[in-house]
Amino acid sequence: MRAATIVDGRIDVREHPDPQPGKGELLVRVQSAGINAADIMQVHGLYPAPPDSPPDIPGLELAGEVQDVGPGVGRFGVGDWVMAVVGGGGQAELALVHERTAMPVPASLGVILAGGFPEAFTTAHDAIFTQCGLQPGERLLVHAAAGGVGTAGVQLGAAAGARVTATVRNPGLRDAVAGLGADTVIAPEDAARHGPFDVVLELIGAPNLQTDLDTLAVGGRISVIGVRAGAAAEIDLLSLMAKRGRIMGSTLRARALEQKADAARRVESSVLPLVEAGRVTVPMAESFPLDEVDAAYERFRAGGKLGKLVLLP
Repeated sequence: MRAATIVDGRIDVREHPDPQPGKGELLVRVQSAGINAADIMQVHGLYPAPPDSPPDIPGLELAGEVQDVGPGVGRFGVGDWVMAVVGGGGQAELALVHERTAMPVPASLGVILAGGFPEAFTTAHDAIFTQCGLQPGERLLVHAAAGGVGTAGVQLGAAAGARVTATVRNPGLRDAVAGLGADTVIAPEDAARHGPFDVVLELIGAPNLQTDLDTLAVGGRISVIGVRAGAAAEIDLLSLMAKRGRIMGSTLRARALEQKADAARRVESSVLPLVEAGRVTVPMAESFPLDEVDAAYERFRAGGKLGKLVLLP
């Protein structure tokens, strides 16, 4: 099979042996695979794959058709269309997915958009609801709201009946983010003048953290799921104490199978019905064939996009 391959700190397309499904695994012919910040970090040696994933083939999410199954598989079969978060290896013609982390592709979504669904929506849902317990009527602040996780967070918050404020650096994208359900869309530097917020979805990192805390409501929760602008922050702990606030952090990639399966089932039961009802979707910025993976990564680095970039192996 052909796959996006990390070679000496850059990304290229190389041949690899076809993977073989083991116990509980699906062999998926990938039709669409999302590109995420973790992939860029992995290319530069900053985010290595977990031990059970290919070390040199990036890709944390995919959608495609089941080609073969390993021993013990019971839910999905050959010919089924599935999507999943994986530890790596998604940006290839073939990839392995454990059956317990797979979700069916909704017909209303389609396989191309589905390749950009699993990581964004699982990350956002886990942070906003499983960790932070967002409730109807609460106020949610979503940073970097034009990106994949950000657009998912805005839609999920709005669907849950929260009042959503979104920060978007590119003025040209703010109306589109408002169209996804944000009540207010502002520049990142204006966040301090809004609030208070019950839940903050933090994708930028250290530079935002004190402002997040300053605008937090009493009993508020901050979930840090991205640190693209820095990981080391100094905050006023007295303010955190006074507000009885909580700061949580999370990643999906290194979780145990049981935890990944739990996150997938939560998304399947809570989010896929919203997809089928047309209440949430995957905004697609652009798609690239596998042979143009280097150009796709450059487009991701350039920023200024709405939603997801996907590869089409």
